[in-house]
Amino acid sequence: MIPRLVIAAPGSGAGKTTVATGLLAALARRGLRPAAFKVGPDFIDPSYHRLASGRPGRNLDAFLSGEDLIAPLFCYGAEGAGIAVIEGVMGLFDGRRGSDDLASTAHVARLLRAPVVLVVDARAMAGSVAALVAGFASFDPNVHVAGVVLNRVGSSVHEEMLRDALARVEMPVIGALGRDEVLAVPERHLGLVPTAERDEAARRTVAELGERVAGACDLDAVVRLAHEAGPLAVGRWRPDEAVAAARAEPGGDPVRIAVASGPAFSFRYEENLELLRAAGAELFEFNPLAGELPAGADGLLLGGGFPEAFAAELSEARALRETMRELAAAGRPVIAECGGLLFLCRELDGRPMCGVIEASARMGDRLTLGYREAEAASDSAIAPAGERLRGHEFHYSTVEPESGTSPAWRVYRRGRFTEEGFVRAGVHASYLHTHWAATPAVAARLVSSARAARPRLVGGPA
Repeated sequence: MIPRLVIAAPGSGAGKTTVATGLLAALARRGLRPAAFKVGPDFIDPSYHRLASGRPGRNLDAFLSGEDLIAPLFCYGAEGAGIAVIEGVMGLFDGRRGSDDLASTAHVARLLRAPVVLVVDARAMAGSVAALVAGFASFDPNVHVAGVVLNRVGSSVHEEMLRDALARVEMPVIGALGRDEVLAVPERHLGLVPTAERDEAARRTVAELGERVAGACDLDAVVRLAHEAGPLAVGRWRPDEAVAAARAEPGGDPVRIAVASGPAFSFRYEENLELLRAAGAELFEFNPLAGELPAGADGLLLGGGFPEAFAAELSEARALRETMRELAAAGRPVIAECGGLLFLCRELDGRPMCGVIEASARMGDRLTLGYREAEAASDSAIAPAGERLRGHEFHYSTVEPESGTSPAWRVYRRGRFTEEGFVRAGVHASYLHTHWAATPAVAARLVSSARAARPRLVGGPA
């Protein structure tokens, strides 16, 4: 079984990503082949994990996937690794609701039987750190808080005070990081700036984090704690088996699915791509900022990202926008989530976009955020009407529809169902981010839709 530990914190902003990414880089330099995971639906932190570990950064979300899949997905993603580091989300016990810890870091730690290292922001704290940590350690007897990393420590004297306090509650200190702006990562309205937008700078940051964490933390203690994780009596999740179990076995020739990538569209879940391949898709990436979609696409996957940060460049990509309209007019499946939805609209903040959807998109200052229960409102390339799945939203934009489309989802928000998104022919576009591990038939339907939409040869087979 893979040695593993969870990096958690009392709340957001304590430095979980700094510590987790630095640990991954430091462990990789030791040749320990670390695997990286993020609790929750976040896309950005896993992009830093990928740079640090050299492996895909994967998500473990007990709401999106269901708790029964957490351990199998972990075992699949950690295959071949020597150790696994799981970065938590928000505070250790912060779940979907205040009344329970569903989908929290603690929930995932219990499911994985993994010890927890608590990252504490010690900027304005001395002896009280002992009370804080003791409270977290005793709150749930099934969550093993095994050590602490002190972050933003002011001086050697400050560090000694903190260590003395934690010794009173017999809590091991795994490491202590000082206050260092060099370790800061730029942020914008949805969190850290993705690595796709700052590749060289991000690589330098990750390398620096690895050096600092290796110097400030006891890596031998980290490895020992990871080996304390309990056994997991589960099998590995497999994309091919998931597709077959959904009674959606692939058939026919492979289809070519174009997957948007690059700085403007970097949000996607690795398992979704793996399910598409298992269902019979050949995937090829393209960068919309380069201005062209390679020929021969049978379908298109436009994930989320920050198209609003590149609206001028995307608006100038006239050939690409025309190709998008041609694909949609030909009935090819075009699947878009959040940022992809904005790009398919007629305009974004007054700048021309693809015009595949007759709607206008605007950026605002009000955040729409949360997990969603959704039901397909219309038959589409990925779901028949009435099918249910789970997703999440995270955006500051709004889309004002005009006409000519059906809704994609009926989404449960604030106690009632509302219609959201757009379906027209092969186009399915909405704000909802979806992880397909629990609904692998989505990938198979997309491949089948792409195959069915291929032009037929005169006098020949489809």
